[in-house]
Amino acid sequence: MKFASPTEFVKEKLTAVQDYSLLCARAVAALFTPPIYLADIFTQMDSIGIGSLPIVILAGFFTGCVLALQSVSSLKQFGAVSMTGTLVSLSMVKELGPVLTGLMVSGRNASGMASELGSMKVTEQIDAMRALGVDPIRKLVTPRITATVFMLFWLTILSDGVGMLGGGLVGVFMLGLNGHSYLRTSYRALLYGDVVQGMAKPIFFGFIIASVGCYFGMNTKGGTQGVGKATTQAVVVSSVFIIVIDFLISRATIGIFGR
Repeated sequence: MKFASPTEFVKEKLTAVQDYSLLCARAVAALFTPPIYLADIFTQMDSIGIGSLPIVILAGFFTGCVLALQSVSSLKQFGAVSMTGTLVSLSMVKELGPVLTGLMVSGRNASGMASELGSMKVTEQIDAMRALGVDPIRKLVTPRITATVFMLFWLTILSDGVGMLGGGLVGVFMLGLNGHSYLRTSYRALLYGDVVQGMAKPIFFGFIIASVGCYFGMNTKGGTQGVGKATTQAVVVSSVFIIVIDFLISRATIGIFGR
């Protein structure tokens, strides 16, 4: 097995960063110039948004349930069981809702985009589109990025809501908490900065999921084996990017809003 020298490795990675940046720039620019393939955008919205509803709802609901269970056992030591709603709402809105939704959608859709576009690449369908005068980035990449950013925003809101609902159900029916008190503390705990932080993350996460999935799909090589490799790389890279960007956004918003 032949190993690349450090110079070749660095050159390869820098080339990949350059290609990824150019792909993103062309995809975003295509959104503001005709033709815009609205039908493809709506098709991707249905596939990404509606198709991801079950997994997002389940993940959000049971995450809220677990948060309530775990927080009560800890808060009892300080006589602060009434703060369970505060802990669940802040955790879901600021952190767990956006990140878990992003990771769920990444596992489902980044892999799907990479495999779909990779299959088109190795079967030369993308080359055929270019021969017919159709820009593959405008036709294939831009609709996926637009749909993912838009739908992930609403999926995150749904995940936050069902997560707080799950925490409330566990708190009221299993832990004996007062339902009215839970709702009041959950609502009053959220400030403007918390909501901004929670709603800004899915915009960046959606862009990462779609752009990374499309990048690996559009650069697939090596037949069906290459499609499998591209699919795996898309999920791994997008998941790592989500975690890194989550830290950066959290740090920036805490510096701006103070919490």
